[in-house]
Amino acid sequence: MRGMRKPSTSTLVSLTVIVAVLGATLVAYALRGGAVNALDVVLPLLASGGLLLRHRHPVVALLVVAASVGVYYPWAAQDGPLIVLPLVALFTAADRGHLTAAIVTGAVSLLAMGLGETGGVRHVDDSAFFMITGWVMAAVAFGGVTRNRRRYLLEAERRALDAEHGKEEEARRRESEERLRIARELHDVLGHNISMINVQAAAALHGLKKRPEDAEAALRTIKDTSKETLRELRTTLGVLRQVDEDAPTAPPDSLARVADLVAASGLEVRTELSGPLDAVPTEVDLAAARIIREALTNVSRHSGTTEATLTVSNTSGNIMICVEDDGPGATYDGGSGFGLQGMRERATALGGTLEAAARPEGGFRVRARLPLNPPTNGAE
Repeated sequence: MRGMRKPSTSTLVSLTVIVAVLGATLVAYALRGGAVNALDVVLPLLASGGLLLRHRHPVVALLVVAASVGVYYPWAAQDGPLIVLPLVALFTAADRGHLTAAIVTGAVSLLAMGLGETGGVRHVDDSAFFMITGWVMAAVAFGGVTRNRRRYLLEAERRALDAEHGKEEEARRRESEERLRIARELHDVLGHNISMINVQAAAALHGLKKRPEDAEAALRTIKDTSKETLRELRTTLGVLRQVDEDAPTAPPDSLARVADLVAASGLEVRTELSGPLDAVPTEVDLAAARIIREALTNVSRHSGTTEATLTVSNTSGNIMICVEDDGPGATYDGGSGFGLQGMRERATALGGTLEAAARPEGGFRVRARLPLNPPTNGAE
């Protein structure tokens, strides 16, 4: 069987107030003696029943309680402390946001009491009337204050939760940026160096004619080891690159050392430089150098040729980079795609563009445009 529902705290408070008021009323009846009419019984019970509705239907409860108590005092034969019930109903209505209803009901009740005292018989003296007026005003005011305080505490709690959520989002963002920084550093530095080992070892194997067998075995070991290392590196990059990236990294390469980048590629590169390249913003300089390094590495690994053309120019507020080769792409094995993805992300992060595609006349072309004044929200 379904268990009985426990009464709420508000219901227990209402019952406590009702029991106390009805008990005090019975004591007053007993002490005063005299006749008791039907209103002495019905009206206190009706007001008590209305008070039980004060949290579910605060305005209805206020009207029922106020009307019952308003009729009770002039028409009932006995006087009991029922004045407490409308004060509780006034407080609840104001506390639940029905401040206008509480003010109007309290004002009407006081007005009716004042008009009733203008007759020949006085039920309350002036001091008692002013005291009741103070109670009514205090009940309404206290209800409004408790409501405002509750709303303030809820708003403060909401802001604290939002702030905590913001801190968590910031922590996740920084973690993602760090993962991507590591991924790009691994690919740009280790990937480049190991790739060069692989290329040079393969070239040495093809050029060996009259070398001792142990030298050839050593070169084969270098090639096999570097190839396996590249495979492991791509697996690591696949784990690290699981989120989008918004910020570029800051490796030490520079456009001022283009000759070093070309020499490290192991290719025969025809280089064309134009425009000032020694006063480029740091983030643009680093991104441009990394794109050149990666593009030349891709030529070495995938194009099937040892020649390439590099063009770098500073014109119209942009650094323009173009790396081309005319190789057949015979050694291209599909790759991991991280190189092109990283280059494109670097350009996009600075507000630029990068295009990479096969040339109609043969070979492959990488063309990048990097603004010299990148947007402030695009990079750190």
